Amino acid sequence: MGSKNKLKRFKENETFKNVIQPTRDEVVSGFSLKGKWDTFFDNNNPIVVELGCGKGEYTIALARKNPDKNFIGIDIKGARFWRGAKTAIEENLPNVAFVRTQIELVDFIFDANEVSEIWITFPDPQIKYQRTKHRMTNTNFLKRYSKILKSDGIMNLKTDSEFMHGYTLGLLHGEGHEILYANHNVYKNEGAPKEVVETQTFYENQYLKVGKPITYIKFKLNY
Repeated sequence: MGSKNKLKRFKENETFKNVIQPTRDEVVSGFSLKGKWDTFFDNNNPIVVELGCGKGEYTIALARKNPDKNFIGIDIKGARFWRGAKTAIEENLPNVAFVRTQIELVDFIFDANEVSEIWITFPDPQIKYQRTKHRMTNTNFLKRYSKILKSDGIMNLKTDSEFMHGYTLGLLHGEGHEILYANHNVYKNEGAPKEVVETQTFYENQYLKVGKPITYIKFKLNY
């Protein structure tokens, strides 16, 4: 994407009521919506978060199908989720918001027990050992998610990376978390939740065209 397009999207994001772009200082010193997302959506419906939401394809698709829930996509790259934010406005989806910030600050964005469900869709697997600390399902990240999830909160990991799938499964087993469903090829096996197989991102469609398996894990955290 050219720099002119990026600047145009950044400017347009500033006009969208469903986009929040706080500075890092504003987040860590007391984010104004932490514990108060009901005031943003003007309801107390369950909150579902997509971390590393990219273009917001999953956030939008789930919001369309679940008007009784609120969906928040989080990504540091605002030029990407511009598409999702614009679509939500065009389709008049009042249950969608996007926050431009780092994933590691998620527990500054939400209060304890404020989130009902988290989706992690096609994250960078960070395969090299020295990149372990950046994997979105490492222990430190899972503990952050646990802080904001309700006691019965659900985690979802959907990825094309067998490495990420195996790494996460091993970690979940080792730490004693509750695995509700796990499959290394959801499109070839029956029983996958509908929201997993009925919603596809742009890149996911590319993977499927070349026969690349898509993996999925649904689990609860027990910290």
